[in-house]
Amino acid sequence: MAKLKRDIGLIGLTFISVGGIIGSGWLFGPLLAVQHAGPAAILSWVIGAAAMFVLAITFAEISAMLPIPGGIARVPQFSHGNIVSMAMGWTAWIGYNTTAPIEVEAMLKYLAPYAPWLHTAETGDLTGAGITVALFFMLLFVVINALGVKFFAQVNATLTWAKIAIPIVLSVLLIVSRFDTANFTSPDGFAPYGLQGIMAAVSTGGVIFSFIGFRHVVDMAGEVKNPKVAIPAALVLSIILCAAIYIGLQIAFIGALDPVMIQNGWAKLSFGGQGPLDGVILSVGIVWFLSVLNVGSIIGPFGNGLVSTGSNARIALALSKNGFLPKRLQMLSSFGVPLWALALNYLIGVLFLLTVPFTTVIALNGAAIVMSFAVGPIAVVCLRHLMPDHPRSIRIPMVKIVAVSAFSIATLIVYWSGWDTVWRLGFALIVGGALLLARFRNRLDEMDVTEALWLVPYFAGIGLISYLGQFGEGAQKQIPFGWDIALCILFSAVIFGLAVRSALSVEKFQKYIAEEEILDPRQPVIGL
Repeated sequence: MAKLKRDIGLIGLTFISVGGIIGSGWLFGPLLAVQHAGPAAILSWVIGAAAMFVLAITFAEISAMLPIPGGIARVPQFSHGNIVSMAMGWTAWIGYNTTAPIEVEAMLKYLAPYAPWLHTAETGDLTGAGITVALFFMLLFVVINALGVKFFAQVNATLTWAKIAIPIVLSVLLIVSRFDTANFTSPDGFAPYGLQGIMAAVSTGGVIFSFIGFRHVVDMAGEVKNPKVAIPAALVLSIILCAAIYIGLQIAFIGALDPVMIQNGWAKLSFGGQGPLDGVILSVGIVWFLSVLNVGSIIGPFGNGLVSTGSNARIALALSKNGFLPKRLQMLSSFGVPLWALALNYLIGVLFLLTVPFTTVIALNGAAIVMSFAVGPIAVVCLRHLMPDHPRSIRIPMVKIVAVSAFSIATLIVYWSGWDTVWRLGFALIVGGALLLARFRNRLDEMDVTEALWLVPYFAGIGLISYLGQFGEGAQKQIPFGWDIALCILFSAVIFGLAVRSALSVEKFQKYIAEEEILDPRQPVIGL
């Protein structure tokens, strides 16, 4: 049987992560952040990057040690067994399947002024021709991925160079053209909306969601050369680089604004029907750069769709290995690519594109993906006990403190998604649970139920806090801001302790890790 090819080096892997992080968010992030926090949005980007870094390094330790495809869906198999791995894999898979349709629709929205035939004049929905173009781009993502991971990495690297260069050049041009330092203290000071505004920018201002693209490193780990070095290095480098780009663009954006634009306060800053960067570019007089920005507005979503399509195929592969999806999805082409998984995901993406409203698809995307992150911090602690003597290229200091912090961050991000998103995510989990029971109806004795019981209070607790909290349409706003965050952190600490205590037994762990065939059998892996 063909095997996955380890053709991705450090630069290619770093670019996969950067390509996932820098999508279309940079086009609107600077405006959304300052509307919530004013000039203190700069601090919001720093906080968001630091929070995501803490979450990412838990996966860095695991994936460097267990470089397996679809790691977000597969790693929980070795810490908590099949139910937890399937639940987390299912949520990730749902989120990933919405990404390609989202990015394609974003591309077509940016093309709308130049190709009005893509959308209806009345509602702005895709026309028949627009749907055809969207399906073509989604198929193109599949074709590029199907030609092998090496070719995919080369195409992505080319796109990512442009995604890096355009916001950097724009930041420099804005600073050179007009940089009014008074904007950082006017009209109401550096932090006009206080700590609540800074945290609101992190949560609902799009800051934290701008960094979740690091996940692609974990999913592509099974095809990385020298994973012990490349995986942690790529995660660290990509987050630092992207944080520098986002912060630099935010500083340039604030400094380039005409003071008249903000005289009524940052919350009312608007550019009418224009995009925020378009508005600033016209304001400072570098009109020629608009064409470059338009190119970037196409490359960003295209690159994200391309990378997510590749990652999603590895998630489907992992779910197949977990027993949740058909075994056929494990079959690899002569290029070493899970072609059946690519095909299945394409069909599901088409279904989302044609039948689910765009706003609903967006709502599910971020929360579903981040929910699947929650198991990483738990697994890193459990594997310290189950694999204490196995060599680690990166070893997190004070791992329990870091891990519980990372788990709290993942929980907060889901909570910040808002009740209108969380209830949809809950519905998706119920559907996944029903499919799981149907799949294992004749093999219920094979299910790791005891190890998964902590999921029940976790999912129910997030739902209840979200319903009573401050975020999203339909939220009851019974828990005051600040107290809701404290409650999420306390709740996370309790669930974290319960989840760590629910880890697999040594016997089950040995069985599952032997089936994966990824470790050198001469290496000691058990030592409780």
